[in-house]
Amino acid sequence: MNTIQYLEDQAARAERLAKRITDALTIERLLAFAGERRREIEIIAGSPRRA
Repeated sequence: MNTIQYLEDQAARAERLAKRITDALTIERLLAFAGERRREIEIIAGSPRRA
């Protein structure tokens, strides 16, 4: 698994978990984490990507 695949997996897991819980603060933090991973992917890939 390369770095981009790893970051995509991390982001997807955080987004799936955020859909299953009810605590607003935790949802916010998970989605922020996912966003950070997706920004890292954009930097590594060299161009914006849409999931």
